[in-house]
Amino acid sequence: MGGHLALDAGGVLAAVVLVVALVFGLMFGRRWLFVRRGGTVECSLRVIPEDGAPGVWRLGIGRYKGDVLHWHRVFGFRRRPRQVIHRRGLVVSNRRTPDPGEAEGLLPGVGVIEVRDGDRTLELAMGASALTGFLAWLEAAPPGFPVDLHQPE
Repeated sequence: MGGHLALDAGGVLAAVVLVVALVFGLMFGRRWLFVRRGGTVECSLRVIPEDGAPGVWRLGIGRYKGDVLHWHRVFGFRRRPRQVIHRRGLVVSNRRTPDPGEAEGLLPGVGVIEVRDGDRTLELAMGASALTGFLAWLEAAPPGFPVDLHQPE
């Protein structure tokens, strides 16, 4: 009876390891597909609700697609973006360095930019080159696109 129990436990453990490896493989493959197509940048995102209490930072990948930035969570399986940020009417309202308390949950050396897209207020945390690329993408809007870049005072 002890041999059967050990065999059953070994089979269960092997199945768990296989499932975990499959999950990580799927996430890696999804990320590879996003990055392979180009126009992607690593950026964390958090939503600022109307009451002003900031949400939780989520690690993700931003992908520029024409006049929108599609944001996908790194640890997820959806092919559709979690957030779509439209360049038209986008308002950049603040740029800052992360507070010491929030820097622990972000990649090192990132800057935080607050943007308003319609009624939504979001914060994006990106590295210096990604942030420069984001601002260049905004400024390169076609004529007639109302893009408002407020510089903090």
